[in-house]
This record gives sequence, C-alpha cells and structure tokens, in this order.
Amino acid sequence: MPPEETLASPQLPLWLKLAYTAFLAVLVPYYWYQYTPLNFLWFCDVALLLTLPALWLENKLLTSMQVIAITLPQLLWIVDFLVRMVTGLPVVGLTDYMFDAKIPLFTRGLSLFHGWLPIMLLWMVWKLGYDPRAFPAQVLLGWVVLLLSYFLTTSPTGPAGNVNKVFGPGETEPQTWMDPRLWLATLLAFYPVCIYLPTHLLARWLLPR
Repeated sequence: MPPEETLASPQLPLWLKLAYTAFLAVLVPYYWYQYTPLNFLWFCDVALLLTLPALWLENKLLTSMQVIAITLPQLLWIVDFLVRMVTGLPVVGLTDYMFDAKIPLFTRGLSLFHGWLPIMLLWMVWKLGYDPRAFPAQVLLGWVVLLLSYFLTTSPTGPAGNVNKVFGPGETEPQTWMDPRLWLATLLAFYPVCIYLPTHLLARWLLPR
C-alpha cells in the first residue's frame, strides 16, 4: 500500500508565531485603552491584526494582501525614522511622534512595529509565495476600511487621530478645499491606484509565486 499522505511541514517557525502573538497580547489592550478601538482602523493596524491569522495559518493570500496594503507607506515611515535619527531632520514628518518626549517611551517602543512589520511580511511572502488574488481582495478590504474610518470617526483630533487621512492630509484640521465626500472618493481611488497596484505589480515580478 502507498504510504499515507502527511501534512506539509510548517514553513514559518513556531517561535515567531509565539513571539508575535505575545506582542499583540500586549499591544492590543494597550492601544484599545489608550486610543479607543477606532485606532485599529488604521491600515497599519489592520495589517498588524490580520498578520496574526496569516502567520498561524501560513495563509499566502492574507499575507500577500498585507504586503500590498502597507509596504510602500511603511517603507516611507522607515526612511523618515532613520533620516530623523541620523540627521535630526524629518523627511515627511511621519515619525515626529517617535521623537516626542511627551509620549511615553513604552508607547513609542510599541510603535516600532511600523518598521519591522513590512520586512517580516515580505519575508513571509518569500517563504509562502505571492498570491495575485491579493490585489482585488485588498482593494475591497481597503474600501471597507476607508468607509468605516469615514463614518465612525468624527474629528481628526479624536483619540485615534485622522484615521487613514479621511479628513484630509493634515493631522489636526480637516481639509476645506473640496466636499468631504469628494475627498473620500479621492482616497477610494488613490489607495488602489497609487499604493496597491504598484506594489502588486512589483510583487508579481520579484516575489516567488
């Protein structure tokens, strides 16, 4: 008789899965209390949460979706952070809060995930393979997240901030040069065309499938 089929060996190490789970066990309740649950509508935080099942299930679709969702914005975060550390000068101001002494060091330490998460996701896709279905799936998810951000948040100065820039590009003041619904429509087009699609095309070209 032929030997029984066995499940494929895990491709991602157990220690990483346990360490990531422990990190979220600390971050999620802290952010929930500090910034309210609305904070988890930020695309970076959505990716942070969805990476947990992607990691344990070794699901290449979920992993690929998070890669195209956050790689480009988070690479900009990394550049801004490193340049600020070396020169003291911001590139685009994304990481100003990381150098604000009024923010507890523990809070800023948790936020370092913006730097290592995209690198980990790229490594996971390298191990698992890139799933081209990630592009349409992430477009749909991104639209849902943007609509929730728009309808559930009320002000750019709320505890969660200007979630996914649905009030405008500024941190504290809503934009006033166009109707808020037109700004939302602009974002609904911007993320798929300017962030998801370029990353999807690069991933199909550079990453194993």
